[in-house]
Amino acid sequence: MASKTLLSAVEMELFTSLATEPADLAALERRHNLHSRSSRDFLDALVALGFLERENGVYRNTPETDLFLDRNKPSYIGGMLEMANRRLYGFWGSLTEALRTGELQNEAKGGGEGLFEALYRDPQALKGFLRAMSGISRGANLAIAAKFPWAKYKSIADVGTAQGDTVVQIAKAHEHLTGIGFDLAAVGPIFEEYVAENGLTGRVRFQAGSFFTDPMPNADVITMGHILHDWNIDDKMMLLRKAYDAVPARGAVIVYEMLIDDDRSKNAMGLLMSLNMLIETPGGFDYTGADCQAWMKETGFRETRVEPLTAVDSMVIGIK
Repeated sequence: MASKTLLSAVEMELFTSLATEPADLAALERRHNLHSRSSRDFLDALVALGFLERENGVYRNTPETDLFLDRNKPSYIGGMLEMANRRLYGFWGSLTEALRTGELQNEAKGGGEGLFEALYRDPQALKGFLRAMSGISRGANLAIAAKFPWAKYKSIADVGTAQGDTVVQIAKAHEHLTGIGFDLAAVGPIFEEYVAENGLTGRVRFQAGSFFTDPMPNADVITMGHILHDWNIDDKMMLLRKAYDAVPARGAVIVYEMLIDDDRSKNAMGLLMSLNMLIETPGGFDYTGADCQAWMKETGFRETRVEPLTAVDSMVIGIK
């Protein structure tokens, strides 16, 4: 009930509206076409859940919802919640079946079109999805830009780049770096628009390709964020081998995800994301830092380490 209440508020852009101007009950009923039977309960439930504040009958965002759920701010993560509302909320209703069959439960169930095929065919849906990926990755991207020793390197290639926020945030923080975003051709215009918005045209460029059929771009550092968990173990190993081949001696590969803690008892988000891979993919799963380090060492990396990034994200670094 709490989840759907939040998702409906995001769907109707309530937080974006309140970021522009706090309002009382009557004004919000008019703005968002709310029925008087339920409007007060809805808004006050959001207050009780900690998503809104109310003073003298006027509703306003909390600092957190103002930062993360105002569609007009670059820190907006509501795109992921919009997708959860439109798609995942219903698919997760079949979790029991997925647990008993091991089969995905999304649009591709029963032989339908897969998530990525559908997204890449619809430019507007693709743009929304890529923006959502930027929102959910922003904190980790800023942490990677701050924590990794970029002064030792000259170039970066972000594989499965989506909108390009990883390479953009790193390049903005380190002016000596040049960058490449590597993804399917349909992503190119969205990536280039985002790069231009951030003033990096000329230093960061797009390279079209598939990491299944094409080699990865050569660079001193390869990054892969929220990529490996989409695939089965054979594909994970293939991607790590391609990344290894694309960097020079002493080059680095950075993999980051909502890593499951090694004890598998603390990072609930990593475990829940792995269940989401069950719902969404034929063979994907999330993993621990120790798992990824073992795969990297099997691939040939001479040195590996795990570093935390945010409350739920961590990176695994492999040095060739």
